[in-house]
Amino acid sequence: MTNIEILKRLYKDYTKKYLNKILISVFFTVLLAASTSSVAYLLDPAIKYLFIEQNTKLVVIIPLLIVLAFATKGASLYLAKVIMIKVSEEVRRDIQIDMFSALIKADTQLVDSKHSGKFITNLTNDVGMITQLVSTAILNLFKDSLTLIGLLCVMFYQNWKLSLVAIIMIPLASIAARTLGKRIGKIVTQQMNKAGILTAYLIEIFKNHKLMKVFQKENFEKIRAFQMINDLKEKSQKINTIYVRASPIMEFLTGIMIAFLIYISAKLVSNNELEVSNFFSFLAAMMLAYQPVRSLATLNIVIHQGLSGAKRVLPIVDDKPKIKDKIDVNELKVNEGKITFENVNFSYSSNESKILKEINLNFQGKKMTALVGHSGAGKSTILNLIPRFYDAKSGDIKIDDHSIYESSLISLRENISLVSQDTTLFDDTIKNNIIYAKSDATGEEIEEAAKFSFADEFIEKLPNKYETLIGENGIRLSGGQKQRLSIARALLKKSKIILLDEATSSLDAETEDKIQKAINYLTSGRTTIVIAHRLSTILNSDKIYVINEGDVVGEGKHEELLASSKEYKNFYDKQVKKN
Repeated sequence: MTNIEILKRLYKDYTKKYLNKILISVFFTVLLAASTSSVAYLLDPAIKYLFIEQNTKLVVIIPLLIVLAFATKGASLYLAKVIMIKVSEEVRRDIQIDMFSALIKADTQLVDSKHSGKFITNLTNDVGMITQLVSTAILNLFKDSLTLIGLLCVMFYQNWKLSLVAIIMIPLASIAARTLGKRIGKIVTQQMNKAGILTAYLIEIFKNHKLMKVFQKENFEKIRAFQMINDLKEKSQKINTIYVRASPIMEFLTGIMIAFLIYISAKLVSNNELEVSNFFSFLAAMMLAYQPVRSLATLNIVIHQGLSGAKRVLPIVDDKPKIKDKIDVNELKVNEGKITFENVNFSYSSNESKILKEINLNFQGKKMTALVGHSGAGKSTILNLIPRFYDAKSGDIKIDDHSIYESSLISLRENISLVSQDTTLFDDTIKNNIIYAKSDATGEEIEEAAKFSFADEFIEKLPNKYETLIGENGIRLSGGQKQRLSIARALLKKSKIILLDEATSSLDAETEDKIQKAINYLTSGRTTIVIAHRLSTILNSDKIYVINEGDVVGEGKHEELLASSKEYKNFYDKQVKKN
């Protein structure tokens, strides 16, 4: 999008709805401009009548008018800013909500393609710059433009010749501002990229701080952090340097102009073409005009910063997920829960090799099917295709003979529970982590899910029981406790299809036994597809598929595969040795 298109878009989607408030703010900027101009104008009668003619009748009136002008100026500026602050924060909220909504609806592939730290930077820093564009830029545009017009009127009223000379400064300031604005736009983009990289890095460090300590990488990470922070500092420093570069330019231009005006004014006064009172009023108006001219000169920089942020945020807001419902979709009714893969091909991108190759699978309803194979064989991809985290490139996946691509995503996913190898928990209470699967669950349902997942055993020992905060990703819990909470969450949902990626981490025998019992309860009478790592799970499965490099190289029961599949026998032998 061009800059004009971005500005139109921001107005249409985020600013137009607050137009009434903006117009009220503009009204107060009109009062501000009028009161500022009146201050300059009142110096003419003040000097003429009070100091030269020494008129005692106006000795109170003119000072009171000056006080009134300043009071109006202060009140108007305050009210205009307060209104625009409210507008800007509402705009910030709207953009952040739109961006967050787009991200949570986005395809898994998009979210996986970019580090979460960069999305956080987009959501905070970039949106902040857009907010500055919408609030500061709009307010200053009206406030300073109207004030400048009012002061120019005073200047022309006092002496049109001097005013024509003073006006020369405005285009000179505009040229300088445009040059600086173009430079700052490019650097702001670089700065935000550096900020995104730093945020991503900090997330990684906090997440892996134990790893850093055990490998004694503190100094190494300190050097890396210094480089990133220093790079960001260099960009920020350059931006602020460019930003303040307008000040010496404006000071220099103003100095030349004032010196020239004093020279001309002296000539005009000596020729009786200009009174001293008119000159002081003109000079006051010109000095007051300095601030709005300087502000307008740097306004271009704020606009370029906001446009730079919008160029990164709006594409995320506009992203349309490829995985979505068709126009005429059906509600999926799951009875038996039989799942079939028919000639399914999959790759993450068109230029990558296929992860799954013309694969055909038949998962029996209400039975457990195990997927075995080495890492990278395509097992996790099979699980990810069922809830449509990704879509197959070709072929079809059916549940009870109904294509999942002809069914609504809501009806599909409400019938599926996922228990992942990497247990994901929120920095919240135990209760809220369990009811994430069912927000309206009763206390009895929560306790029942905890009981059958064997999570209640450790929950009851905690001081605050179900209200205990577990820390980021359950950091205050052991690995076995986190797995049991994850199973409790899946139990509460009562889905007819269970996708289970067994944890590879070794646990003590007692915990292992409890988790196995919890999984048995979870999967009983439900269609279960499990990526199996434990020998006990494989032996308990009704059917086993052996996956190798995206192909099915064996299927059947345990005894059958031992006799018919070399890959399975190798896998089994390794499990036996491990146990």
